[in-house]
Amino acid sequence: MDLGGLADKAKNALDSDQGEQRSDQALDKAAQLADEKTGGKSDQQIDKARDLADEHIGQQDPDQPGV
Repeated sequence: MDLGGLADKAKNALDSDQGEQRSDQALDKAAQLADEKTGGKSDQQIDKARDLADEHIGQQDPDQPGV
């Protein structure tokens, strides 16, 4: 499989419901870890970064504002 085919396969996996759930879980874990490391001082910025990353990964939720 070439690199383009591998990228397509990864994108298709993220576009599935299961992929969306897994990407959301990973983003939530990363945000929680960042919040713990900063002692909660950057909570709003971390949440904003998490939401921006979620907009670019996987399925787009039509009920989500700004999408």
